[in-house]
Amino acid sequence: MDGLLHTLDLSDTGARTSEDIFTGPSQWMPLGRVFGGQVLAQSIVAAQRSVPDERDIHSMHGYFLRPGDVNLPITFSVDRIHDGRSFSTRRTQAYQNGLPILSMIASFQDEDPGVEHQIEMPSDLPDPEELPTTSDLLGHIDHDAARYWSDARAFDMRHVESPVYLRVDGAHVAHQAVWMKAGPGLPDDDKLHRAALAYASDYSILEPILRRHGVAWATPGLKIASLDHAMWWHRSGRVDEWMLYVQESPSASGGRGLSLGSIFSRDGRLLASVAQEGMVRVPAPR
Repeated sequence: MDGLLHTLDLSDTGARTSEDIFTGPSQWMPLGRVFGGQVLAQSIVAAQRSVPDERDIHSMHGYFLRPGDVNLPITFSVDRIHDGRSFSTRRTQAYQNGLPILSMIASFQDEDPGVEHQIEMPSDLPDPEELPTTSDLLGHIDHDAARYWSDARAFDMRHVESPVYLRVDGAHVAHQAVWMKAGPGLPDDDKLHRAALAYASDYSILEPILRRHGVAWATPGLKIASLDHAMWWHRSGRVDEWMLYVQESPSASGGRGLSLGSIFSRDGRLLASVAQEGMVRVPAPR
């Protein structure tokens, strides 16, 4: 969690013409590529700093353009597209070496009363305390990725179904559910919790595609990368309390797969909805 907070603490380098410029570091990752959830969360933090305090993010749409390098800082350029009576719109571009790695548009809104309804959280699922941790499952493996997933992630992730790290057990279905919770130390700042939720939303979202086809993360030659990411915040919640991430993939074709997600608080409130398309290239069987 200290690493995540450090990553989200962007440096303000001042305004340049009509843009606000910020810089931020990257977290180490086993393959040397910036985690997509990290640059999403940082882009949200950068955009939020140009918006009136009373407005919170309610939606974002982003495209991952190039893989980022964890050894380089990231520059964030925020364009103040529009400020209305209730909504503000911002475009954030994330750069490394002068080239964009992410382009995002986000919308922010004043708190406003209105009609309310939501889908129901699935019932009859095991509690997160009953499920094995990632460290229980992978802690014995001497591999950089296994060690990172076991001990270095800012979020505790516990699959309701068995995970797909090493193999795919059970039915090959295009849906799953994952309990997740941030580690201790996150301040009481709703805007930071919203950014951290975007960070966590990139974890495991493409796994229903893998599960449907019996493909584990450890499959030799597997190539998978996020292409775009959309998210809608419905209600405030704390990411350092248990949340249920319900995911399904309605389609995969042409080397791409689409996944949809719903994030619920433990007491059943729908906090956010997520959609992501990813490149999924599975090696042909020999």
